[in-house]
Amino acid sequence: MASVQTASADAAGSAIDSVSVLSEDSRRRMFTFIRRAGHAVTRDEAAASVGISRKLAAFHLDKLVDAGLLRARYETPGGIRKVGRRPKVYEPSDAQITVTIPERRHELLADLLLDAVLAEEADDNAAQAAMRTAKQRGRQLGAAAREVTRPGRLGPERGLTVCEGLLEEYGYEPVREAPTRLRLRNCPFQPLAAKAPDLVCGMNQAFLSGYLTGLEVNGVKAVLTPEPGECCVRLCPNDTDRDEQMPQNH
Repeated sequence: MASVQTASADAAGSAIDSVSVLSEDSRRRMFTFIRRAGHAVTRDEAAASVGISRKLAAFHLDKLVDAGLLRARYETPGGIRKVGRRPKVYEPSDAQITVTIPERRHELLADLLLDAVLAEEADDNAAQAAMRTAKQRGRQLGAAAREVTRPGRLGPERGLTVCEGLLEEYGYEPVREAPTRLRLRNCPFQPLAAKAPDLVCGMNQAFLSGYLTGLEVNGVKAVLTPEPGECCVRLCPNDTDRDEQMPQNH
């Protein structure tokens, strides 16, 4: 399961590519050895750690560097200057790559909850503050997207097309059921939504409602229509006759 900790599809693909590099056994074992070594490791040391030739180790190490998992440099081991070429050494990069498929966005939910705590007013309870904060954040993102794209007047069909970009960016996996109806196959806040559906699904709906408002999409609303294994929110025409309801199971 993965949450690629980035908001872009390109970065998500890059993270998946980085993880796939570790599928080769010798490469994975060398990566583990270098991470645990506590010092920069030479090709000879890396090769010896898994029992392969120096030449083959160099090939695997350079693959790990290309994937962003290691960084390489030249140095003299022990700080003693010697005549000749300095050996190439490898050490872990600062990259932290976690991949979840489908994508999860727990950092967005955590950020919204933190903002809600900081913005809680005297006559609020925690849930009210959370809903208000989620809607404000969605509205800000929608308004920012409108400022950048300048899409003009957005009716239901064009509005949902514009929305799909943000929804994919945040891990929602949108599916167009009809020109003016969008289903969201993935809940980016699972498994937290399963633990507190009223709170998390309510924030999800408020966030998407705010986004529609900020983007100025006409004729569409975010409604709670929970389905097993999917996001609890759908984007539907304003005249939809489906009752809005808080989910009991997500």
